[in-house]
Amino acid sequence: MQKILPTILLLFCCSWAWTQAKLADSTATSKPKTKNIDFNVMPYVNYNRTLDFMFGAIPMMMYKLNKTDTISPKSLSGISAVYTTNKSYFVASFNKWYFKEDKWRAQLFLATGNQNAQFYVDDIDTPDFYDYATKASVANIIVQRKIVKALYAGLGYAYAHYNTKYEDDVQPSSVTQTNGIQINMMYDTRNAVYYPTQGDKVKLRWINYPTWFGNDISANKILSEYNKYFPMRNGTDVLAARFSGKFGLGNITFEQQVTIGGEDIRGYSEGKYRGDGLMALQGEYRYNFNKKMGLVGFAGVATIYGSDTSDFNWNLYPGAGIGYRYRAFKTEKFNVGLDAAVGKGDWGLYFRIGEAF
Repeated sequence: MQKILPTILLLFCCSWAWTQAKLADSTATSKPKTKNIDFNVMPYVNYNRTLDFMFGAIPMMMYKLNKTDTISPKSLSGISAVYTTNKSYFVASFNKWYFKEDKWRAQLFLATGNQNAQFYVDDIDTPDFYDYATKASVANIIVQRKIVKALYAGLGYAYAHYNTKYEDDVQPSSVTQTNGIQINMMYDTRNAVYYPTQGDKVKLRWINYPTWFGNDISANKILSEYNKYFPMRNGTDVLAARFSGKFGLGNITFEQQVTIGGEDIRGYSEGKYRGDGLMALQGEYRYNFNKKMGLVGFAGVATIYGSDTSDFNWNLYPGAGIGYRYRAFKTEKFNVGLDAAVGKGDWGLYFRIGEAF
């Protein structure tokens, strides 16, 4: 489901954490055992130029699948439930699992919702933004196995069901169901999966939508990214750089298209620049002024192809902004926060769970 993000005002987040730990016996001399589960609930309050005011909650927890496994990072599971004043809603479950001494990794994402958004149309008598509503249910599962040191490979499955209706019948209503087979590879030398201060993360994912697998038309998507992390100020801060490429090949449906915005290039919230694929470059400096809080500054540029508006193709779309970060868990460096960014004739606000990349 494509996300269309922000403008004006921001009510920001408070956070609190409940943690479960056994109390030590008052007569014992040993220290209490480290708890296996860290639990946190984030209230979600935001504003979006397309979705208007958004309210919700995001309970999430970090835990070890095996307490004796000292090599695997902690796993993460959470649920997000958001309602907006333009009558959109989203409910999602997100999970990242690390096990068998980090030889295996798995991800599961489930979501359902109704998105009332907009897109730009110029090939009609009155070029303008037009509303559309999409009822969507999506599921994505990926399993990876370590092949050699730092190199993972695996398979995945992506399911999506969309029911989309357009304002003033600028396009006919459509019901689309897709089933994608994924082959993925990842090279990961980061020193931490949730807040790396050095190393590389390279991901390549090919998703094939063949007709024999329940798809009406055949299509392919290639998703790639390269993230690089440099320690700064003796490892207190981080300079991060990212390349992202999303390439749609074949008969890409409206819902499968990509929109400039989100983690690839912040500062675009209207959903105007939409196409079959995009490429983006960006950099971000992460300044930590104490153990629990920090600031970020970022800038980048993106381009798209396959847009229905040919004048949008292969132009450069810059974006830049600043953000605030708050540490969500006591035992793990994992941030939540809010970003504000400006783009070419646009701007946006972005509530973050984890870093942008």
